[in-house]
Order: sequence, then C-alpha cells, then structure tokens
Amino acid sequence: MNKKIIFLLIIFLIGCTPQQETIDDKPQTMTPTVNRPSSTITVTPQSTPTVVTATETFSSPQTFVTITAVKGNLYIRRGPSTKYSRVGVLMKGDSAEVIGRDVLSKWVQIKIPDSEFTGWVSLLTEYSQLNGDLSHIPSFTFTDFPLPIYIINCTEHDLRVQPGDYYLYNVFTHSDSLNEARLDSGLYSVYDATLPNSPLIDKIDLQEGETAYITVNGLGETHQCP
Repeated sequence: MNKKIIFLLIIFLIGCTPQQETIDDKPQTMTPTVNRPSSTITVTPQSTPTVVTATETFSSPQTFVTITAVKGNLYIRRGPSTKYSRVGVLMKGDSAEVIGRDVLSKWVQIKIPDSEFTGWVSLLTEYSQLNGDLSHIPSFTFTDFPLPIYIINCTEHDLRVQPGDYYLYNVFTHSDSLNEARLDSGLYSVYDATLPNSPLIDKIDLQEGETAYITVNGLGETHQCP
C-alpha cells in the first residue's frame, strides 16, 4: 500500500471521531427534560371553602320566619281556630318561631317560647305581625278536630247564653235536650231569660271537652241536675 492511501485513511478516521461523541451525548442532555413533568399543584383545596360558604350563606335566612305579638297579648291555641283550647299566651312584644302553616286557614304553628310545646296563632288579628317569607314554611292540614263543650241548664228558669244567643229551656224539658247547647271552647255569659231584663248569672270560661252545669237561677235559687 502506498503512502498516499495510508495518509487518506488516517485523515478519515480523525474526522469521524468528534461526530460519534456528539451523538452519544444527546440522550444524556434530554434526560432532565423527560424526567421533569409539569405537575402543577391543583386548586381543589381553594374551591372547597367557596362551596361551603355559599351553602351556609343562602340556606338559613330564607327559612327563618317569626311572629310577634303587637298591640297586646296574643292567644296560642291547640289548633288553627278559636274553637280549640288556649294553651298559652304570646305576650306583647315577644316573638316566636313559625314552624308550620295550615293550608285551609290563616293560622301558623309556632314554637311556644320557653317550652318544648307547639301551638297555633292567627294571622287575621291585629295583634299578630309576621316577619319573614311564609312561602318557605311547610304547610299541612290539621286533622285533629276540636272537642265540643256543653252548657246544660239544671234550673227551673229558662236561660240565654252569649255570644251566639243560645236559648236553654228549663230543666223540665231536658228529655228533648232543649236545656243544653253544644258550643266551642271560649268565654260565655249566662243570663236568666225568665226574669225581667235577663240578669247575668255567671261567666264561664270553658276549654275543649268540658261541660258546665248551671244550677243557680237569677234569684239565687239552686236546683240539682237530675
């Protein structure tokens, strides 16, 4: 082999060596880029307080309704009508939370203050003032009907009962139940209809299921019921 050919081979080998080193380094320089994923911190913890706060802010105030006694005291009754017994009094200036409403009347069910019991008050009286949106309060039909009361005349005189102008015949006509009246709970005045000017005999405050027997007439004479 002549010298010219040997010289060309040496030049060729020297020129190829740097190119091989550059190719071998490329995987090493890319390794940090491949092993460094863009794992950004999530924002889930930031969204959680926002949802809770919104729920607490908009749920409670919409459902809270109260009723206040104004201009005087307000009777609390067992059911949504004056036919039911009085179970308490909401004093003037006091308020109570409304928890229900009757679909057939303008009465609302309340928590009786300082007790574990409930009762009903009317919205039709000037002594009650509603505070809040009643449409958020659940409604239902109160099906526990009021118990009647009875006033029975046991005297020898005819009697008259107010309000309602009920006429009770004397005891001698009791066989036909003409000497008694079936009424609703409340305050009644009894008058002697036999005597001139019908003097007042008594005032009776009756609750559900009670019966009053009138045994004294306008002259003070007594007569026992048979």
